[in-house]
Amino acid sequence: MALELLMILNWEGCLNGRDVGGLPSSDGRRIRFGALLRSDSHSRLTAEGTAAVRAVGLSRILDLRWAHETAQEPSPFTDDPVYRDAPLIAELAEQGTTMPDAYRTMLDDNQRQITDVFILLSDAPPGPLAVHCGAGRDRTGVLVALALSIAGVPPASIALDYALTEGCSGDTILRTLAHLDNRHGGVRAYLLKGGASHAQLGQVRDRLLS
Repeated sequence: MALELLMILNWEGCLNGRDVGGLPSSDGRRIRFGALLRSDSHSRLTAEGTAAVRAVGLSRILDLRWAHETAQEPSPFTDDPVYRDAPLIAELAEQGTTMPDAYRTMLDDNQRQITDVFILLSDAPPGPLAVHCGAGRDRTGVLVALALSIAGVPPASIALDYALTEGCSGDTILRTLAHLDNRHGGVRAYLLKGGASHAQLGQVRDRLLS
């Protein structure tokens, strides 16, 4: 998987934005370009960056930050119909642990909440999806990893995308996915136990794959 296949987003004010299109699925297909976009907080977008995001024609923006974060640094899209305030985990959930233990704790302690946010990917109208947290690393990295796994992207390729974020090691997400296999029976079983339906998982897979 060549790094150049992953497209950096030209959203002025976002420092960690990219399109995960091009990643391979185990069935020989690839993630569609323009299907899933990930970034750091939109609150730092310039006027030009905000216009560039709107020009994409997003069908849904999931803001994974906590309430105190969105209050302090509101999204410029708060009043847009595509915007969803969707905290991925309970506040303070990952404090007191270190990576990748934090991700394992995040998943174990927030299964229903994470699954509820994942379902927002499945029921979005047709069009590109965007997800972000504060730095576009931890909460965004976990949700994107779940979505890519459901689409059949192998762990090594998920780790490649994750490692493109500054300061991140692909080993962190590989160990996180291994934890999901060992404790929860895999990503699919984890989300089903969290309340997602087979149809909803299929909808995410189908909208991401070319």
